[in-house]
Amino acid sequence: MMIKKISFTTILAALLFTACEDFEDFNSNPNEPTSVTTDVLLPGVIRSSVNTTQDASFLVGNNAAQLTAKTLRLEVDAYTWNAFPTYWEGWYNSLTDLEIIENQAVENGNQALEGASIVMRSWIFENITDSYGNIPYSEATKGSELNFTPAYDSQEEIYMSLLSELERADQLLANNSGSIDGDILLNGDISKWRKFANSLRLRLLMHASNQMGDVASRFQAIVNEGNIISSNDDNVALTYTGSFPNEYPLIPLKTGDFDAVAIAAASVNVMQNYNDPRLLRYARPNNEDFDTDPTFVGAFNGLGDDCPKSGASRLGVQYFNYPDLTQASGLGLEIAEGIVITYSEVEFLLAEAAAKGWIADDVETHYRNGIQASMEYHDVDLAPFGWASFDDFYTNSGVAYSTTTDIWEQKWLALFFHGMEPYFEVRRWYFESGNSFDGIPFLGPSCGNSNNDKLPLRFTYPGEEQSLNISNYQAAVDAIGGSDSQNAATWLVQ
Repeated sequence: MMIKKISFTTILAALLFTACEDFEDFNSNPNEPTSVTTDVLLPGVIRSSVNTTQDASFLVGNNAAQLTAKTLRLEVDAYTWNAFPTYWEGWYNSLTDLEIIENQAVENGNQALEGASIVMRSWIFENITDSYGNIPYSEATKGSELNFTPAYDSQEEIYMSLLSELERADQLLANNSGSIDGDILLNGDISKWRKFANSLRLRLLMHASNQMGDVASRFQAIVNEGNIISSNDDNVALTYTGSFPNEYPLIPLKTGDFDAVAIAAASVNVMQNYNDPRLLRYARPNNEDFDTDPTFVGAFNGLGDDCPKSGASRLGVQYFNYPDLTQASGLGLEIAEGIVITYSEVEFLLAEAAAKGWIADDVETHYRNGIQASMEYHDVDLAPFGWASFDDFYTNSGVAYSTTTDIWEQKWLALFFHGMEPYFEVRRWYFESGNSFDGIPFLGPSCGNSNNDKLPLRFTYPGEEQSLNISNYQAAVDAIGGSDSQNAATWLVQ
């Protein structure tokens, strides 16, 4: 009986195994790949992360920095901030796919792709930690390892790691081994990825300059190496094709949603004071006159009757297509790009570094280069503002360099739609001014705000972190003083 039982069991197992094989054969699709190659994944990662950052710039970054102003849904302007969970989720989703790309690059020995992946990862993490403070970093995107409750790393640890990782990325890219297939950001140009990596290091060092003791030597070493963004040809910006999925993220908005943001009174006042031709690119003239005498009105940031917004000028023609109004193409302009970091920003980093004594370069040369690079990037029209040339503008407008706050002012203008960077830099200047707007002559607290005239220092954490990752969330809150507040000081501003 035992022999018969074993024989029956063996036969049954064999039948079941054969049936499973037949079932899997039946259900397999020979035309469907079992894994996605990096050249397919990379465009989506670049597009999603840049689009998330452009949306954050439109709704938060530009408005918090008072380059633009909200005309509807005024919480950002009124300093009534929340977690902005769309950005947390968007950035972390991009990181999940990026980890797959990086792992495959390592497995295939593709050092160029590995280096580019590290640079992208570092840029995305920079946005997250600069927005929130302590965040999941070393244990982030480890769902495949069944870690769904990642610990939070301190912002200081994250910054030290990012600086180290970007240096490692530069070394990998310097080997010029492999390729960056699917790169819709820099077209697979390894030399430009190196410049991206090193320029991002300069940005991070400037952000952390009030907390790190060796900033000057680190900054000088990077500048001495020379592989940094050195012209508008090196700009890191996503060029949109004009059709889905490569369409500038503001173009599909409804008119009312786009009109919820207008050019701000603060930036209009500064640009009008200098007859700055960028005003015609940043805003659409109310009289639709692009040639001789354009007129502009800025909206006041804030909430209440003391913050007039009526008649405010819309944002520039390259950001949205209004029916029956002048289009960017009608002026010979392209639709806006998804800006990550530009030559203009790098020149202002160098100018401020020179002013601080970190490098021996001439401050005014870099300062002037930063303004000129910004104007050339936006392809400004000098004629409606009465200027014969950039030299004429620089010499006679009153913009010529005098003090460090001039660098801040012109960098602020040049950072228009540079993601969250306008806010990050205004926050740094606010901190360097004693947690006050008094040291920033071109800005003040938004009118009618709900935060006692204090600039919010961070985003609060998303609600899902409180419900799904409570112990690590609470540890992160305890690390910033015990309150998940927009006014809690992160390491960068302590």
